Amino acid sequence: MSTDPNLFPPPPPPPLMAPASLVPNKQKLYQAIAAGKSPMEGDFEEARLLLGQRESSFRKDLQWVLINTYVPSLIQDGPKCGLVALWMAASLLKPAQAMSLEKITQTALDKGYTAQGEMFSASDMALLAEEVCGCRVQRLSGGMAGDNAVTIQKHLTGGQPILIPYDEDFNHEPCLRQGHKAHWAVASGVLLGLVQGSVTSKQMPRDTTLPWLHICQGGVPAEWPMSAVSEVYVLTKQGKSLRYQLWEFDTVTQSNAQLKEMDPQRASDGTYYVLPPGGVEEGLAGQVVLLYTCPQPN
Repeated sequence: MSTDPNLFPPPPPPPLMAPASLVPNKQKLYQAIAAGKSPMEGDFEEARLLLGQRESSFRKDLQWVLINTYVPSLIQDGPKCGLVALWMAASLLKPAQAMSLEKITQTALDKGYTAQGEMFSASDMALLAEEVCGCRVQRLSGGMAGDNAVTIQKHLTGGQPILIPYDEDFNHEPCLRQGHKAHWAVASGVLLGLVQGSVTSKQMPRDTTLPWLHICQGGVPAEWPMSAVSEVYVLTKQGKSLRYQLWEFDTVTQSNAQLKEMDPQRASDGTYYVLPPGGVEEGLAGQVVLLYTCPQPN
């Protein structure tokens, strides 16, 4: 048999690889889930459904008061959770002046606060919020408990948003991963469990579908002493779901406090990220950003 190589056809070329943009990406699974869905609008509509589904978990010896100011939803593309959370809050702060995510992102890039859309500094987030919203912004440090808890709860009962960094679990809820799943959410409402007799139906009407729930509509209700507050939940949104979530205040407080370091796999992937000198712990741990509603023109 002849061994002349010219008598044999060359081997077939290797199969073509699909372009990177067409390769399924697990990171964007949340985008696929959100496709074709629409957020439920309104201050209380979605919260009512959440509370109805979890009704048995709320203490019957408390008076429950729901306060919320609706923020729109936006699904993030890439590591832009903080910028998306700020966009949601900005829509509440300046409803008459639509604020594009592109403008927020470009401002963050121009100021050197981010490289890929990430925001690992609550201080930079506060500066960015001041820049794009033109509103008064307050950065709290030292954790979400104690006096800061009082400040946060009063801020939310006043109908004003808060940006909270935390570790995100697979279901988007707070978890404890030492900062490896650091994520941003916007809190726009609060559910308070008060001691009996703290409010009356005249001050705040009972909900027609959940009679055990008092709804704050059309402004801030009469104040009650903080000693009357027994349990606290926050209503939040973040960039991987169109839906509101209801988190126990203590759970997100613990998650916020233990943000220590970037995920080692992410830190070694060759991508440049903007980090403060002390890393994730200095930038995010125990910090939140309060945004104050802008006065509207007459």
